[in-house]
Parts: sequence; C-alpha cells; structure tokens
Amino acid sequence: MWLLPMDFVIVSDKNKFEKLIHMKRLVLFMHTSLDGYVAGPAGEMNWIQVDEELFEYAGNQTDRSDTALYGRVTWQMMENYWPTAAAKPGATKHDIQHSSWYNRVEKVVVSESMQESNLPNTKIISDNVPAEIAKLKQGPGQDIVIFGSPTLVHSILSSGLIDDYWLFVNPVLLGQGIPLFKNLQEKIQLKLVTSEKLSSGVVCLHYQML
Repeated sequence: MWLLPMDFVIVSDKNKFEKLIHMKRLVLFMHTSLDGYVAGPAGEMNWIQVDEELFEYAGNQTDRSDTALYGRVTWQMMENYWPTAAAKPGATKHDIQHSSWYNRVEKVVVSESMQESNLPNTKIISDNVPAEIAKLKQGPGQDIVIFGSPTLVHSILSSGLIDDYWLFVNPVLLGQGIPLFKNLQEKIQLKLVTSEKLSSGVVCLHYQML
C-alpha cells in the first residue's frame, strides 16, 4: 500500500500512476466579531484588536506562503501602505517584517474593473475566478493566503478551494455588518486543528477542510 501526503493528488489512467501534482493550500486569514461579522455596516474595522502578540502569531503562519490573494478593495488598502511601511519613521518590527514579505510575494488581485497591472509581482484575475484560483493551487511553491477580502471569500466559499481557515475572533458583538460566511450552497465540514487565546482576548482558531 502506498502512503502519500495529504497535499498530493494522484492522476490515474488505466490503473497506472502517471503523475503526482503538488497542490498549494489556500489559506484564509480573517478577523471576525464574536457574532460573525468581519466589518461593520459601513466597512468599519476599528473594533479589531491587534498587538505585537497577534502579529507574531499570524506572521509565523504567513511566512509559509509565497502568494497573497486579494479582492480589489483589500488590495488597494494593502498597496497604499505596505510597499513603503518599513521605511516610515517609527516603523515597528511588524511593519518591517510584513513590508518585506508583501514586497517579495506574488500578489493576485480579483477584480472585474481593474486592468492588468504593471506593478511588480502583481497579477489581475477578472474572469473564471474559481478556475483561475484552482490553477494557482497547482503551481509550484508555498501556500496562498487570503487576507480579509470578504466579497471574494463569499464568491468562492462553495467551490471547496479554501483549505484552511484562520479565524481571529474578537471579543465584541457588532449586531450588524458584513458577515463572515455568505452564499453557502451546501454544508462544509471542517476540523479544528488549533486554538489559541491571546492576552488581548482574541481567540485564534485554525480549521481545515476534511
């Protein structure tokens, strides 16, 4: 009997193994309120609690990735800050580390309105989004991470493309806003891999697809 890692797929033809394809994992990082909202009604995110402990914890996971997947709005926020964050006066350890990571990884932006960018390491996906993301997962390299980007997440939730869910549950009830999960067509079974309570009261939950 052959024992193979979970992240390999066997392509079989007439009972013969022809090809092994390494599949990159698509990993979602998302802050959420206790009642399941990722932003307030107007997109407010000032309720999110971040500190050096959380940055250190999350950074240990993002260091395992070489591609960042964004929706247009989230990418524009990232692009307005992170390319030069390390050079700003008073830059923190996190600013320096994440700026370095952001500048070296491949950025993939899902947008119907944007044109192909001339920015370095940046690709635009406008059509056939699930199929294009599936192609990204079949390429060489490390994990693909999605930061925030709820509209994008809602559009691919039912596709089965997301392998890992890193949810940072903040101790706050918003009552209304943009929901974490939306447009699910069927049940998605997950398993809890780790949970970590930070001193801020944020609980970090890591789930994987079964």
